[in-house]
Amino acid sequence: MTQDLRVTFVGGPTALLEIGGKRLLTDPTFSPAGVHETTPGRPLTKTEEPGLTAQDIGEVDAVLLSHDQHADNLDPGGRRFVEGTLLTLTTLSGAARLGGTAQGLPPWATIRLGRLEVTSVPAQHGPPGCERITGEVTGFVLSGADLPTVYISGDNASLEVVQQISRRLRKVDVALLFAGAAKTSLFNGAPLTLTSDDAAGATRILGARHVVPLHTRGWKHFSEGPERLRKAFANLGLTDRLHLLEPGETWTLEG
Repeated sequence: MTQDLRVTFVGGPTALLEIGGKRLLTDPTFSPAGVHETTPGRPLTKTEEPGLTAQDIGEVDAVLLSHDQHADNLDPGGRRFVEGTLLTLTTLSGAARLGGTAQGLPPWATIRLGRLEVTSVPAQHGPPGCERITGEVTGFVLSGADLPTVYISGDNASLEVVQQISRRLRKVDVALLFAGAAKTSLFNGAPLTLTSDDAAGATRILGARHVVPLHTRGWKHFSEGPERLRKAFANLGLTDRLHLLEPGETWTLEG
């Protein structure tokens, strides 16, 4: 495996991945702090400015969009970024709504970008049966010859889904886990993404050597932040695998 992965944290669910000669951006959120409506009457409050602007990021080879229907994963600034991007990989329903260069992938479909393979994987955005309310969501796995295997969870709240994905993968070198235990009035406040304890558990299930958390800060409805993650990973003896980044900070895979 080559040392061919850089992860730059922008904020919220947004990170720039440089791998296999490609530049990929997860769930773009470039709008300033403030209130952003997901759907009429369901506002979400963004509490931090992005660590990098869309201009700082520049052109990417593809956007990896877990879903388009919630502002904390695709805010107005993110939508403008997607409109100018050559390729956005997302859910089938999301691609139909976005149009343009968005391409929908069903679960376990793979697309090749040069020597990099991008595979869509299942995600469950809340408790069992949530799909009719929260909608379709996808995660991604990046892989390729002499490249690290990277799992991007998207807005997944289910360890059963993580177990399903783990059974299909031979290894996971790096996991980008959406781990802020997002909560709203939906489902009586049940977590809509992984809790800190679940993120640590997912690390064990996957056998991931490194974890870069996303979706833990920057929005008011993220109920568990970096400090809670540190405690959860310490409780399972996984502190050495955890890489918590500040907005604008970059982590590079070593070996």
